[in-house]
Amino acid sequence: MDPVRRRRGRRLGSLTGAVTAALALAFTAVGPASAADVNNAKNAGFESGLSSWTCSANSGTTVASPAHAGSAALKATPAGQDNARCSQSVAVKPNSTYTLSAWVQGGYSYLGVTGTGTTDVSTWTPDSASWKQLKTTFSTGSSTTSVTVYTHGWYGQAAYYVDDLSVFGPDGGGGDGNPDPTVPSAPAGLSVSGTTPNSASLAWNTVSGATGYNVYRDGTKVTAVTGTSATVTGLAASTSYSFQVTATNAAGESAKSAAVTARTTAPDDGGNGGDLPKHAVTGYWQNFNNGATVQKISDVPSAYDIIAVAFADATTTPGAVTFNLDSAGLGGYTVDQFKADVRAKQAAGKKVIISVGGEKGTVSVNSSASATNFASSVHSLMQEYGFDGVDIDLENGLNPTYMTQALRALSAKAGPAMILTMAPQTIDMQSTQGGYFQTALNVKDILTVVNMQYYNSGTMLGCDGKVYAQGTVDFLTALACIQLEGGLAPSQVGLGLPASTRAAGGGYVSPSVVNAALDCLTKATNCGSFKPPRTYPDLRGAMTWSTNWDATAGNAWSNAVGAHVDALP
Repeated sequence: MDPVRRRRGRRLGSLTGAVTAALALAFTAVGPASAADVNNAKNAGFESGLSSWTCSANSGTTVASPAHAGSAALKATPAGQDNARCSQSVAVKPNSTYTLSAWVQGGYSYLGVTGTGTTDVSTWTPDSASWKQLKTTFSTGSSTTSVTVYTHGWYGQAAYYVDDLSVFGPDGGGGDGNPDPTVPSAPAGLSVSGTTPNSASLAWNTVSGATGYNVYRDGTKVTAVTGTSATVTGLAASTSYSFQVTATNAAGESAKSAAVTARTTAPDDGGNGGDLPKHAVTGYWQNFNNGATVQKISDVPSAYDIIAVAFADATTTPGAVTFNLDSAGLGGYTVDQFKADVRAKQAAGKKVIISVGGEKGTVSVNSSASATNFASSVHSLMQEYGFDGVDIDLENGLNPTYMTQALRALSAKAGPAMILTMAPQTIDMQSTQGGYFQTALNVKDILTVVNMQYYNSGTMLGCDGKVYAQGTVDFLTALACIQLEGGLAPSQVGLGLPASTRAAGGGYVSPSVVNAALDCLTKATNCGSFKPPRTYPDLRGAMTWSTNWDATAGNAWSNAVGAHVDALP
C-alpha cells in the first residue's frame, strides 16, 4: 500500500498536446473500404514474429497471450526515454484512400502513419484492460508509393500489445494480399437488458467476422460499439423506442437486426442512494497504518455521510475479493468491534461501503465467470460485515462489459437500497468512450455517485476543450462539466479531493477552493475563468482521501466542506 495512496505517475502535463490532438482524431468518422481492397500490411497478425517490423531499442517481441486472433501478438515495452515504437514500410498506390486499424491492449497505445504525401494521421487510447480497436483513415499524394505505419506506447507507462493491424485500400503490390473481409450477417438475439427514465440497455449475439456494431433508434444511428452490448442515453421518460443493430467490418455494414421495443421508466431524480441526504460527503477510511491518524470506524466524524472502507483484497479466484481487517496495524481493533461500529454508524443515518481497488488493487473482472465471482464475493462481504454497498476504485484498468455485468448481478442480490460509488482518475472520465465512463452510464439506474479524483493528474481538458491545471477552481468545475454534460445526473457527480498536502502527491486545494467549486456548479457563484453552461443544484457533493489524513490535519477538511455541502441548495 502506497503511503499516500499515490496514483501512478503519468507525466500527463507533457501529454496535453497529444491528448488534445488525439481526442479530436478519436471521433473521426471512418468509412468502409471498397470491395476490391486488400490489407497491404505484411505479417499483420505477428504470426511470423517481428518479420517486416522494426521496433526501437529492441522494445518489441511477440507473445502467444494475449492474442486478439491467431497464435501471436506484438508486445512492446517503453523504457527510459524510449516509447517502444514499432513500424513497417507499406507499399501503397498514389492518390488513394486507406483505412488504418489495429487491435490494442495494455498501456497507452498509439497508431499512426507518416510519409503519406498529404496529412499524416494518428489515433490513440489510454490504458485498456481488454482488446480495443483503433482506426483512422489517410490519403496518399500523387507520387506516394509507400508509407510508414507505426505503433508506440508512452514513456514510463506499461507495455502495450498490438494484433491484427491492417492497411486496407487499393493493392500497392507489396503486402500479403489478404482479401477484404465479407460483409457480416445481421446480428441475432437483440434484447432489452434494462431501462431507466432516460436510457435503455441492449444486448445481442456476437456476429462472426464483425469488428463493430451500430445501434439504431427509430431508424437513426445513435452509437457505435465494439462489444455486444450498449446503453442508449438521452431518452425521454415513460416513452417507447424501437431499436435495431447492425454488424460492421472493413467490408461494410450488415442488414439491420430484427427490431425490439424498449419503454423507459417513469421519471425520477436519477441515481441510487436509498435514504442518503440530497447532498453528501464521502470519506475513505484506511484499513492500514501509513502515518496518518489511526481510526476506528466510530472515530470518523459525523460530517461524512458515506464511509468507504479501503480496501477489499483480491483472492486467487478471478474477480473475487475478500476483506481482512488489519487489527494489528489498527491498534488491536477487533472484527467484532468493527462490525458493531458499522452498525452504529448506520443507526446514525450513515452508509458504510467496501471499496475495491486502490493504487495497487489487482482485482480483474474481465469475463462472465469473474463478473459472477465479483458479485457473489462482494455480496458475501455485505452480509458478513453489514456493508451498504461497494465503491469501485480500480486504477489499473476496467472492462466496461464485464464490470457492468458484475454490478448488475450484485444489485440483483443486494436490492435497490445498495450504495454504488466510483472513484475514477481524471484520465478515465475525459471521454464517454472510456471504460469507466461507459460503465457509469451503463449502470446509471443503480449508481449513487461518481467521485472522480481531482488529484495526482497534471493538466486535463475541460468540457470546453481548454486545458486546465490541477489545484484550481477551474480544474474542478471544467472537468466536472464533462460528466454533468456527458450523461450523468447531477446527483451522481461529486468532487474528490485530498484532505491534506500529505494525502496525495499533487492536487491538494484548500477547503475554500472546494467550496468555491461547489458554489460555481450549483449556484454559478465563486467561479474562476470557466463558467459552466448551466447550474446543477442537485450536485451530490464531495469526497476526500482520507478520513485519517483529515484527522491528522485536525478535521479541517470535513469541518469546512461538510458544513458547506449540507448548506447547498
